[in-house]
Parts: sequence; C-alpha cells; structure tokens
Amino acid sequence: MIEFELKDFCAAGCHYRQAQIQVAPQVSLQVTTFHPPQPTKLPPILFIPGWISLITSWQSVLQSMTAKFVVHYLETREKSSACIKGKVSFDIADFSQDIAKVVATLRLPDQGYLIFASSLGATAVIDGYTKLPTTPLGAILIGPNAVFHIPPFWLNIVRHFPPQFYLGFKPVIKWYLRHFRLHPDKDQLQYAKYCHNLDHADPWRLKKAALSFAKYQIWDKLAAIHCPTLIVGASHDALHDNTNLQKIAQIMPRARYIDLETNSRSHSPVIMEYIYAFLQELGRKST
Repeated sequence: MIEFELKDFCAAGCHYRQAQIQVAPQVSLQVTTFHPPQPTKLPPILFIPGWISLITSWQSVLQSMTAKFVVHYLETREKSSACIKGKVSFDIADFSQDIAKVVATLRLPDQGYLIFASSLGATAVIDGYTKLPTTPLGAILIGPNAVFHIPPFWLNIVRHFPPQFYLGFKPVIKWYLRHFRLHPDKDQLQYAKYCHNLDHADPWRLKKAALSFAKYQIWDKLAAIHCPTLIVGASHDALHDNTNLQKIAQIMPRARYIDLETNSRSHSPVIMEYIYAFLQELGRKST
C-alpha cells in the first residue's frame, strides 16, 4: 500500500475529500474530489486514469489542473483502493458501467462537465458512452486502446499460473517491456512509471482483467461518440498504437487527433495547454 498525502497532488490551497461510491452490489470505488483555491466557473472534470495507473503518475497534471478546475479523480475497480466483496468480473463493460454510476452519483450536469481519461480509462469511456446518464461537454482521451495486444505466450502464463506467482514473474514482465514494448531510450520516465505501477498492482485483479481484455475491440463503439473529443497520442509510445489512435479519431464523428510524441509529455502539465484551447473551441473561457 502506497502512503502519500493528497496535498502533494493538488494546487496549493485546494480542498479535497475522498469517498467510496457504490457502483455495484459488491463493488465500491474510491473518488477523490479536489476543489480549487478559488471558486470557478469552469466545468468540473471527471478524471479516469489507466489500467493499474497510480495517482503518482499524474501528480504534476493534477497540481496544474486543480488550480482552476474541480476534479473528480476516479480509481477503477482493478485498483487496490476499490472495495470488492466476493467474486466480480473485470470486463470492459463493467468498467464502463461503473463510470456511468459515478456520473449519476456525482450528479454531473448534462453538457456541463469534461471527461479526462487515459488508456483503459479512455477505452471504458468510449465503450460506455451511451450508458452515461448525462452527456459531457467534451472528452480528452489519452491513448485509448482499440485492442489489447497480449501475446499468446503471456496470455498462457496469465491463464495457467496462479496469481501467487506474480512476484516471481514481475522482473520478467519488466524485462519484456523494456526490450520489446517500450523505448526507454526515448522515454525513460514511462518505463519507470510502468515498473512502479506493476510493483503495486493487485495480481488477482490483474489476472482477471487481462483475461477479459484479450479479445476486446472498440471499433463498433466509435460512431456513437457525439461529443467533441480530443484524442491524444504519443508516437514514441509502442504500448498505445498510434495508427489505431488516428483511426479512432477519424471514425468518431467529432474527434480530432494530436500527437504529443512521448507518454511522459501526455502525462505532464503540457496537456493543460490543449485542455484550455479545447475549451475555447467549445466557447468556454479558461478563467
């Protein structure tokens, strides 16, 4: 369990609180709400990080974002902060239904909030867009997964080995990421971040989710996304197929694509420049 102080993840003078939101009979999720130091007329942001992504990966973004926005930081069901009783599934449909329940519980207003989501979080937003009880003003989606590339070798390991063996396999997974999936020479921070996330992942939830994602594809969901959307790619990030991201932006009715080159840049305060520009396009002032 990672110990940290929430004040280190928001702008100076912010107010914050954590709550567990019941999304299913056996599942409740942790939502941390940050209020900026001064009242704001900007739309609140529902922030949904990626698969096993820790809040530490988003520290600099949250510090910048919470200076002016109310931010609801939602931790999805595979994370250790989720309270789960008994056996539950970890399909993409479960994640998307969870998001819809959180939007309803927070009473986010129709056309009155932004969704900011990354990787699996972004995929779940697309998958469950039609389930949302209210329509977002717009969405900023960083590296949504169109498919999940899990090589058969790794899928067999996940399927046949008990989660207790995860500790022994973890160094091998890191080695595989370094040499075959990531480019530490171009983005060392991304590799360090993923290693940190793996160190703190729940192996039981990780296994169930990986097996559920293996055959997933998002293509038939894209045409239903009618809110203005910014698809954020990183052309040096091999874990999030840049060609697929461009295809996603082409298929979605009101989307456009930007390339921030590295995963680290897309997880930095640089992204705030694009959020403010996006709001201006939507006719909303950034002050």
